[in-house]
Amino acid sequence: MTVSDPPGPLPYERRAQVVDLLRRRGVVRVNDLAAELDVSVITIRRDIALLASQGVIRRVRGGAVLHEPGVDDDAAPPDTGDRALSVGMVVPSLTYYWPDVIRGVRAAAGPSSARVVLRGATYQADDERRQLAWLVESMAVDGLLVAPTTTGEEGEALVRWLRSAAVPVVLLERAATVGPYREAMESVVSDHTLGAAMAVRHLATLGHRRVGVVTCAESPTTPHVRRGWRQACEELGLAGAPDADTVDHGHPSLPEALDEVLDACLASGTTALLIHSDREAIALVERCQARGLRVPGDLSVVAYDDEVAELCDPPLTAVRPPKDSVGRAAFELLAARLADRDRQRAAHRVVIAPRLIVRTSSSVPPARSG
Repeated sequence: MTVSDPPGPLPYERRAQVVDLLRRRGVVRVNDLAAELDVSVITIRRDIALLASQGVIRRVRGGAVLHEPGVDDDAAPPDTGDRALSVGMVVPSLTYYWPDVIRGVRAAAGPSSARVVLRGATYQADDERRQLAWLVESMAVDGLLVAPTTTGEEGEALVRWLRSAAVPVVLLERAATVGPYREAMESVVSDHTLGAAMAVRHLATLGHRRVGVVTCAESPTTPHVRRGWRQACEELGLAGAPDADTVDHGHPSLPEALDEVLDACLASGTTALLIHSDREAIALVERCQARGLRVPGDLSVVAYDDEVAELCDPPLTAVRPPKDSVGRAAFELLAARLADRDRQRAAHRVVIAPRLIVRTSSSVPPARSG
């Protein structure tokens, strides 16, 4: 969404008004300036950012003060007025995977009494941009934590919008580069490639020589899981096995797709599968039971996500992404960015390793006669 200001002073005249108000009042708040000058909050934030880069003023949390030469900026804490730090957060789901990330953010924000304003989106770039614009322009948040769509023309446009936002941004479980030099945006991600490779190595250690993979075609995690599976299979010299990129749990054709996977396992002698995510893994176990195949006796199964894997019968061995840690690290990264008054801090890309939780769905492969 593009915000258009009503006719008014030219930009340089408006910035002069900002400086004049600072001289008279000492400290001004972003929201107060926007209301007094009859422009959007995002316009005022951009003015303050420009004036701060020129050394005219100093940014403080929620507003600005005049820059006074000789004053030790680090000795004075950011001015917060009568409100705590406000962080906007947009994630694609409030029911699966993301609740643990949200809890991590809130746990990290707690000691500072920061306010987290949460919005749920729908894996649609235009919806995500609408939610983000509302947080910046209407809620006047100090920074954004977001898991945006990054692919396709709309996703690429959203990334450019985030890069030019008037507030600091940290990406959650996404990574992106922008500009002619492909500069990295700040991000915190799980190392899904490593997690998938850990699952394959676990199965190979048990003696499996054919390990297949089943992923959901529409999941942003899928490329990383498949990369880790492929790299580990090549490293360990494992033979070819079923490689299925299928529909998600709610699709009516999932049972038929899983039957095709099981047929391919039986035809190729595959004895183990890595499946993303838990719900699809549980559905496959149910198909095995309906067809008289034993898990793990005939087929070992490892799930990726570990949301509900232990509730399956049998409980599923699973890779657990560090969701809580991702949330904590993202908030800490954003707080550090907000504390960087001179905007000299290098962009950080944090990668956190998942864990492998071994349960009863994985065991040694069945003995082959002959």
